[in-house]
Amino acid sequence: MKQALTDLRRKLRRRPLAAVVRLSGPIGPSGRLGRALSDQSVAPAIEAAFAARPDAVALAINSPGGAAAQSAMIAARIRRLADRHEVPVLAFCEDVAASGGYWIACAADEIYADAASIVGSIGVIWAGFGLHELIARHGVERRVHAAGERKAMLDMFRPEDPEDVARLRRMQDAIHAAFIEHVRARRGARLTERARFDGSVWVGAEAIGTGLIDGLGHLEPVLRARLGDRVRFVEFGARKGLAARLMGAGAGAALGSDLAQGVAEGAEARALWAQWGI
Repeated sequence: MKQALTDLRRKLRRRPLAAVVRLSGPIGPSGRLGRALSDQSVAPAIEAAFAARPDAVALAINSPGGAAAQSAMIAARIRRLADRHEVPVLAFCEDVAASGGYWIACAADEIYADAASIVGSIGVIWAGFGLHELIARHGVERRVHAAGERKAMLDMFRPEDPEDVARLRRMQDAIHAAFIEHVRARRGARLTERARFDGSVWVGAEAIGTGLIDGLGHLEPVLRARLGDRVRFVEFGARKGLAARLMGAGAGAALGSDLAQGVAEGAEARALWAQWGI
């Protein structure tokens, strides 16, 4: 009955509606990485998109990845709302939908990309520096006082401990397994033997053969073909974090620690994009 009423309401509407949610930037907790995508920052846009009673929700994704938990939370929110409102969701990969960006794309019922899009990177990474020899050469003494023998795990100013590395690897394996399970659950039989879960990436044209995407296509023409030429597009965007607002307002508007935080987060975000040549 609910589906029948929904279908009738859509037929009576003068023009079909496509709600477009733009998800651009690295993924991380609110207030991190400048314009980071987090469940908190994107929730209003996603909720509003489904509340508009659209004929379809389109996710315009351009993300190099980031925090696994935030990626999972965003994807889960999209699925909850899609199931509740019984609305099809289509994802469109732009420059990059890698790692956490692809995790979110898998929340869609169908995934499309440009022939030159970078897709995949189903893996987990941790990167840091070992600076203990550097500070020793300069006569710098590192002082750490912690309750809990693993509290200072992988401190960059101390020699690497094999037990810490093994512990990190167990954590990574658990997150990687959750990522793989999500992809398999969402892509199902569409995945082929060419699909890899080892962090490999593909350009859009190659990704079709793996089953990671459903085809090549851009948001507007695909939705026009699906919903008709009279379809209306309404865009919903993620809320900017504090660092993004400070940086957008200009350096003069940010003072002290806020400026330092904005610069640091901007550098970290640029590093995430740079690994994909962007």
